[in-house]
Amino acid sequence: MITNKGIAANFKLLAQLMELYGDDSFKIKSYNNASRTIEKLPVELSSLQEEKIFSIVGIGKAIGNKILEQFETGSFRVLNEYIEKTPHGILEMLRIKGLGPKKIATIWNDLEIESIGELLYACNENRLMLYKGFGEKTQNNIREAIEFYLANQGSFLFAEIEQYALSFDNYLKKSFPDYTFLLTGAFRRNAITIDVLEWLTNTPQNIIEQIIEANEFVLKENTDAFIHVKTQANLSIHFIQSPKEKIVNEYFSHNCSEAFYESFIEKFPDVKTKNYSSEEEIFSENKLQFVPAYLRENKKWIDVAEQNALPTLIETKDIKGIIHSHSKWSDGGSPLRELAEYVKQQGFEYLVISDHSQSAFYAQGLSPERIVEQHKEIDELNISLAPFKIFKSIESDILNDGNLDYEEAVLKSFDLVIASVHSNLKMNEEKAMQRLLKAIENPYTTILGHPTGRLLLSRAGYPVNHQKLIDACAANKVVIELNANPHRLDIDWHWIDYALGKDALISINPDAHSLKGVHDIRFGVLAAQKAGVTAKQNLSSSGLNEFELFIQQKK
Repeated sequence: MITNKGIAANFKLLAQLMELYGDDSFKIKSYNNASRTIEKLPVELSSLQEEKIFSIVGIGKAIGNKILEQFETGSFRVLNEYIEKTPHGILEMLRIKGLGPKKIATIWNDLEIESIGELLYACNENRLMLYKGFGEKTQNNIREAIEFYLANQGSFLFAEIEQYALSFDNYLKKSFPDYTFLLTGAFRRNAITIDVLEWLTNTPQNIIEQIIEANEFVLKENTDAFIHVKTQANLSIHFIQSPKEKIVNEYFSHNCSEAFYESFIEKFPDVKTKNYSSEEEIFSENKLQFVPAYLRENKKWIDVAEQNALPTLIETKDIKGIIHSHSKWSDGGSPLRELAEYVKQQGFEYLVISDHSQSAFYAQGLSPERIVEQHKEIDELNISLAPFKIFKSIESDILNDGNLDYEEAVLKSFDLVIASVHSNLKMNEEKAMQRLLKAIENPYTTILGHPTGRLLLSRAGYPVNHQKLIDACAANKVVIELNANPHRLDIDWHWIDYALGKDALISINPDAHSLKGVHDIRFGVLAAQKAGVTAKQNLSSSGLNEFELFIQQKK
């Protein structure tokens, strides 16, 4: 039987949804009053006669009948109708502290945002501040509330927990030097999202219990071989028991994907029975180049290592220029001069400024007149900052028909164009591919930005045929962006191997909307390493002279 608490919650949700849709204000007020009244009742409504329910001040016959409906049917028809027509992500927003129906209506209708993850991304891009009722303080409060909410869902971006994982690993090793703790699993393979942190250990149960108590962990499961706890932030941690003589073998197996490990054991069965002192020994004894854990997703690297042919993979220090960045000309957090000076101070040779195009009204996209003004500023800065150089670019919206967001005369004024989809994301594969392929074939498109529009842990992105997409980019000499923002990491690294096989060029770009965002290139590099990318296969590894030559050839 439904309780007072459940009935009150139903009326409150109904009032919120009606307000979201701008419906009858009198009914909204009535349902809110009923919700508050029911919450404070000293007795359960289910214990009262029908007439008694109708006589309660603040309820009456109309609302009383809706209460009886919930008792008799276990359902609430009018509420269900509202729920059915409202996207799940919008319903979820109602759980975020500081977000009422009016603000959510603006977010949904004006920004076309339908999930919490998209809203967090919009906060990070300063997009809320462009709308009435959303100042900087409100935007920051919403960002913090969303981050708190998402942390309690149990899955995390690699970037969100990396510092905690390394810090806790250091704590374990320093505090308990007599025992072995090996951080392993998905984290060691630099997985882009993490559900659990895993440590292999030979530590006795009583010591693990001390660790749990000292860190205020919540114990979820405890066996002789395995202990599962959760942190106060709802992150799962596993302590996996292993005898000291077997711990390296276990470490190796946990640092491999299932497919990689099975192929390895099939080829080198002795690895399962022999004990080793290090992972390096496992490879050397089997006459293989050492394969780093982040490459142990794809079994092809076993054969490559046998041939002593592992490539020298890209590193963060190989990135020579910052491609794809936003300034206060659109929705970035810093003036162009400040951004350029910062990028120069970090040792980079150039900056590609790619503010949003005119259709991106939500991000103060640049009209043709403002483009002329921005280009004038760039020319002036290039004189004062030389030999450092700012390149004139735009992140041009791919419109619904696949065209770019400006006339040819405007597109000609840029050194390069990043073409991206930002609107009408609810497409089937046929429509998505029509838009993308037409944009790729546009002679002014230099780079295809975040090809699927995904946001990790919150938005899957529109469906695409990756092979056709990559084939088209290769045929039209269009560079494929690996958007390094840890919320995107798009194109997915699993498809980069196919792209490299087609001689398509990748570009690791931060899509920076702040000075701090420039350093997101590192997360793009980690994803690229998983795909086996070298510096030569990445556009943003080009030095200034090489990059200028690339621009000239494209034109």
